[in-house]
Amino acid sequence: MSLYGTVINLNVFGATVRLENGELASAVPADVVAHRPQYERSLSARLRLAFVRHEGVRRPSVTLAPQISDDLLEEQIASYLKSTDEWESVDGIPAHERHFLRKKRRAAHWEPKQA
Repeated sequence: MSLYGTVINLNVFGATVRLENGELASAVPADVVAHRPQYERSLSARLRLAFVRHEGVRRPSVTLAPQISDDLLEEQIASYLKSTDEWESVDGIPAHERHFLRKKRRAAHWEPKQA
């Protein structure tokens, strides 16, 4: 079961996460090391992340759940695509079609000849 939470403390021994239900949980150091940028972004921007909750002795522990979407990455991709709009020639064949046609001609060259 995954819960959302925000990182409130980050150190060498792991991280402390406040879950959406108000409970505090510890993130294990190995998970923090593996996903350091996400933990740091959550700490600095109070970004909510999805965590998987595991029962612990004193308090629950959490690991970062696989993230399905990343808004920052989506914004970067959108801005890159907008910047490449001007690369396309207005009066010619679009680049993706030129690429497809070139590959199709090359593939036809290697197809076996019919007898």
